[in-house]
Amino acid sequence: MKRVRIIVQRYNPKVDVQARYDEFEVTAERWTTVLDALLYIKAHIDHSIALRYSCRMASCGSCGMLINGIPRLACYTKVYELGTDTITCKPLPNFPIIRDLATDFKAFFAKHKSMRPYIINEDIDDSNAKEFIQKPEEVEEYLQFSYCIKCGLCYSACPTVATDRLFPGPQALAQMYRYLIDSRDKAIDERLRIVDDRHGVWRCHFAGSCSSVCPKGVDPALGIQLLRAYLLGHGKERKKIAELYIKKL
Repeated sequence: MKRVRIIVQRYNPKVDVQARYDEFEVTAERWTTVLDALLYIKAHIDHSIALRYSCRMASCGSCGMLINGIPRLACYTKVYELGTDTITCKPLPNFPIIRDLATDFKAFFAKHKSMRPYIINEDIDDSNAKEFIQKPEEVEEYLQFSYCIKCGLCYSACPTVATDRLFPGPQALAQMYRYLIDSRDKAIDERLRIVDDRHGVWRCHFAGSCSSVCPKGVDPALGIQLLRAYLLGHGKERKKIAELYIKKL
């Protein structure tokens, strides 16, 4: 057991002009997470602290926050592993603040939805619905990117998101690749049109910060690079087909 100091950024945009920082002292065991410490503070010291959490097992992605300057899941970050007696908790960057550590994900989810994150196959409808059989190697193509829990850590760490509000963000682009490469999906051209512009996949500067903070090893930076490679390859293929068609004429 050890005593640790928890510093929490407090800010309510409806009433506060600027943020303030409140300090609390708690006792931490080796298994105590940052979320445990914050919930103890909320239950026994200051009931007014606002934060978001749910599963407490790094599956829902609800408790993302900036912990000692790095986007992390509070339920997955142990106090002892931080190696310091002072822990500073702030809301995730690149998200509007609702209050204290709780942020607004409306724009984040809107960008995710704009990627059409579901299988598109017009050949299948209710009248001829059937089971899709995939080979193991076909599943491997997208499996890694399907582990995304939409925690927003990659979005908050992305320097491009901070400077371009139209940029979809690493989460959305990686999910675009996840569905694009799925053998069951039949909307390649439609999907590529969504991201093929100067605010889309080409806006990424490949800082790699998105992948470094991902708690599930999704590696969205890899997804973006694969999406770029697919887009370039697909473009060359279409150009080649067009050239062959012109020669025939």
